[in-house]
Amino acid sequence: MKLTTTKRLERLHDRYVNGDLSRRTFLSLTAAAAASAGLSMPWMSRALAAVEQVRFDGWGGTVQDAIDKYAFQPYTAKTKIKVVQGTFGDENEIITKIKTAKPGDFQIVHSSGVNYYIKYINAGMNSEINEANIPNMANVLQPMIEPFRKLTPKLSAVPYDYGTTGIAYNTKVISPEEAKEKGAGLLLDKKYAGKVGGYADMTTRVWYAALATGQDPNNIKDMDTIWAKVRETRDLAKKFWSSGAELMDLLSKGEIVVTDAWSGRVAALQDQGHPIGYLDPAGSYAWMEDMLILKGSPMAECEELINFMLDPATSIAVAEGQSYPPSLDPTKVKLTEKIEKLPAFDKTGSMKALTFADPVYWATNEDAWTKQWDRIAKGA
Repeated sequence: MKLTTTKRLERLHDRYVNGDLSRRTFLSLTAAAAASAGLSMPWMSRALAAVEQVRFDGWGGTVQDAIDKYAFQPYTAKTKIKVVQGTFGDENEIITKIKTAKPGDFQIVHSSGVNYYIKYINAGMNSEINEANIPNMANVLQPMIEPFRKLTPKLSAVPYDYGTTGIAYNTKVISPEEAKEKGAGLLLDKKYAGKVGGYADMTTRVWYAALATGQDPNNIKDMDTIWAKVRETRDLAKKFWSSGAELMDLLSKGEIVVTDAWSGRVAALQDQGHPIGYLDPAGSYAWMEDMLILKGSPMAECEELINFMLDPATSIAVAEGQSYPPSLDPTKVKLTEKIEKLPAFDKTGSMKALTFADPVYWATNEDAWTKQWDRIAKGA
């Protein structure tokens, strides 16, 4: 039976929605069919409207500078689609903004892995990516993808980089031998009172208190001891920092001599010639970051951008610029010597040497622990 033009348009639309057609192919076919028949479908004005920009929100600083320089600017030059950027210091800030915004106002978030992924899922903010539109996902480490897949078989995010929160220390004051001997306990050493720093984040504070008390951060048995250690660190600290830029400023100026710290920001300081050492004590907090596409986003364009970002040449350039290893599998993609020397880099691609947070365990305890951390941070 011969298809009517209306039915043909409907089928083209269904194929596009299901991911069987690229946006460009869909637009060209529907435009030709509709023009020849003089027809218009209810969805055509929305579908045919050209997407001129994509919204991205990230961590700012050296990390976002590298993404902008090596990914966004070349992407815009190639596609003419502009990437409008926002920044945040704490991902909970952007989640709050998204909850009060219209779907589509925020589109791609440089998110903090499965611990935060579950928050977007629980809030109904997640989308469903058509992985066929991101062929470069074939090079992404499967051990990084699997934790996301366990939460949602149809992904809303693609892993992009990873790192650790280890111990940074001023080598003019603290020797590598002392740092290695004391490990997480270095944050509780009274001789550095007033020169200690730390991330103003519940997860990091609880995680390092667990290491200091010999407990498994993913299976804590004695929370009273944990909170006692969190208070000890608070009382010794000069300041709890809230952004990577602030961390780098405090370390570079010598205002603090020891702190838990993000591996990539420490690598950036080392590249700048600052006397900063870095140690990942046993069980240090490892994390991965992902590019999360939110519900209501222009999916085809967001998928195209992420695929561009995952291109090995682009991903490697970004990784070198931001000093965090990429999510690319080193057994499939030849990485550079600079990347292989980055803190936290796993040359095996197995990720077994890194300790990640159990997302379900931490999500279950987050509300209660966050309330207690907030009280302690205010002096309780």
